[in-house]
Amino acid sequence: MSTSTPPDRQWWKEAVVYQIYPASFLDSNDDGLGDLPGIISKLDYIRSVGASAIWLSPIFKSPQHDMGYDVSDYRDIHRPYGTIGDVETLISGCHERGIKVLLDLVVNHTSHEHEWFRESRSSKTSPKRDWYFWRDPKFDADGNRKPPNNWASIFGGSAWTYDETTEQYYLSLFLPEQPDLNWANNDMREATYDDMKFWLDKGADGFRIDSMNLMSKHPDLPDAPITRPDTDFQPGDKYFASGPRMHEYIREMREKVIDKYDCMTVGELGFTKDEDSVASYVAKDRHELNMLFTGDIVDMDFGPNHKYERDDFRLSKLKAITSRWQGAMPKFDGWNSVYMDNHDSGRSLSRYGSDKPEFRKEAAKMLAIYLGTLSGTLFLLQGQEIGMANVPESWKIEDYIDVEGLNYYNSVLKKRGPGADMSDIMREMRLKARDNGRLPMQWNADTNGGFTTSDKPWMRINDDYDEWNVAQQEKDDDSVLAFYRQVLELRQKEKDVFVYGRFDILDEYKDSEDVFAYTMTSYDGRKALVLLSFSEEEQKVKVKGDWGRRLLGDNVDTFENGITLKGYEGAVYAGC
Repeated sequence: MSTSTPPDRQWWKEAVVYQIYPASFLDSNDDGLGDLPGIISKLDYIRSVGASAIWLSPIFKSPQHDMGYDVSDYRDIHRPYGTIGDVETLISGCHERGIKVLLDLVVNHTSHEHEWFRESRSSKTSPKRDWYFWRDPKFDADGNRKPPNNWASIFGGSAWTYDETTEQYYLSLFLPEQPDLNWANNDMREATYDDMKFWLDKGADGFRIDSMNLMSKHPDLPDAPITRPDTDFQPGDKYFASGPRMHEYIREMREKVIDKYDCMTVGELGFTKDEDSVASYVAKDRHELNMLFTGDIVDMDFGPNHKYERDDFRLSKLKAITSRWQGAMPKFDGWNSVYMDNHDSGRSLSRYGSDKPEFRKEAAKMLAIYLGTLSGTLFLLQGQEIGMANVPESWKIEDYIDVEGLNYYNSVLKKRGPGADMSDIMREMRLKARDNGRLPMQWNADTNGGFTTSDKPWMRINDDYDEWNVAQQEKDDDSVLAFYRQVLELRQKEKDVFVYGRFDILDEYKDSEDVFAYTMTSYDGRKALVLLSFSEEEQKVKVKGDWGRRLLGDNVDTFENGITLKGYEGAVYAGC
């Protein structure tokens, strides 16, 4: 039965975006680091998976204190990755294959080596002084120098860094090497817009905007409420996230840059997950962003106060998040991003599915069904299509290299003392450390998984590359890679059902912690039934309605009275 008018079709809504972490994708010159020529050499592979766009994590010139999220020149390339000419070759190669190119726009902060910051810190009277946040120190009763407020850095310690040159502090919400830009300064904004146009004029098709809603802070930068009395510095997101001019800045960016090009925007929305706030950014009549990453899908096993505190994944959390956003977006004419993995997260297979040998393949396929059947723009992280997993338990802290996890580990160790039992923190890092999402791509069973021939890769390759790699799966019609291709082919063939369809959770399994059952319905009434097991045990599934042939999975060809799902199995059936 027809329920509504045809959808508003846009290329960016139907895109399958393949996220590439340049350092970890493919090394073409044997220096142990991935690079742009390596990416260029694999464009045919990326297209064969079913991707129609790539998102490049930062490639710009950077001292790499935070893997390129500290940009020192937005119009140049980190030389170990390649050159501007390589980017131009990459963009043209993508466009020849029908692949769009999204760049990672990091403009909440720059590197402390950026020329803007060098000028800003040189003098209190510098024309660029106000391009960043500078404040005088405070002093306690004993005359000890203190930061201007009590905000905690997202990476630990104070959010302020003292600079001897002018004897003031500058705001650095992440690392001291990442000073925050002051978006209230008009000249700074115009310079940023010019940098965006530079890349759009070279053919880039859009941006993923990093830490987007931190660009507007409370103008007074007040002290944060004390919510962690045992620490000196407090979470300040009440005042540094989604500030009073946030929407003004996004609309201005839209007017001065985005609307002049047929490009796509996806904003990273941290610290804000409520429906009204999200609507204010992506509702069509707001004229701001195409879509957001809210982060709740990658936070499901975060502890109450910190990412590396323990809280176990439960299927009810996934159901609640999925139902909320699949239901909310149509209400205010917004658009979803559909994803489970990125460069800041552990691998969903290990966190929400199972990487046990007996379940790994089925779990990876089941999660592929979940992602491939929901309404929104689909994002995949490199390696997700071959079932890449987290690092093994055998890895020691010395094998981890990411600053976020190491800073937390060391802060806890300092409190507990030398020789303390850190097994609880290691458990959480194995699940959630950013290293997991940044593991080098596993291309074949050669040394280092075919990622590099160097004897010193920039980070350790996962131990399982000899079994789990692209070359092995290309030869196997039952592989995770082959299945992802099936899923993405069906998604494009039946885009009105899946990309643009209406999601409805089935009441029969609404409260189950083992089975996720839902339907997707197109505007003209065509339906699909999606059944997913999140349990190691067999699940007998019966649902109401008339369901016909199998569209995805290895279960019975036709759904009649019900089916039995094996551990972590998924299946999709067409409506009759």
